[in-house]
Amino acid sequence: MAGMEGLGRVFDVVPIASGAYLSMKNCSGVTFVCTGADTFTVREATTAAGTGVQNIGNVITHYYQNTSTAGAAGWTKQTQAASNAVTQAGANTTVIEIFCSQLDDGFDYIYCHAAAAGLVTAILHDLTVQRSPANLATLSA
Repeated sequence: MAGMEGLGRVFDVVPIASGAYLSMKNCSGVTFVCTGADTFTVREATTAAGTGVQNIGNVITHYYQNTSTAGAAGWTKQTQAASNAVTQAGANTTVIEIFCSQLDDGFDYIYCHAAAAGLVTAILHDLTVQRSPANLATLSA
């Protein structure tokens, strides 16, 4: 079987990312995969410790949603007024994509917070430097 592994080549992943400040220095964007009825707020900071934390600008105008968490339904595009948060009413899966170009100058860390019990997975993608998984940079403090 031929193929190339994706981890370290095209993406890095943080499976439990709610509340973690993640470095965007070595990628082009991050995709947050959110599950559970919750409000998911995206913030930015200048350091992994959360220095200068602020809500990201109102850059989220759309996101993708799936009514199944097991892949048994298709994705639908959802639109909203420009915001820094997405509110999910049911136990769906929501995907929010943020690109490095959407961060304010001097802000290299991103944070997606679930207000209640929702789950957040972060997939940092389009890595600017490819490394073997064992040599990937640590993403948070």
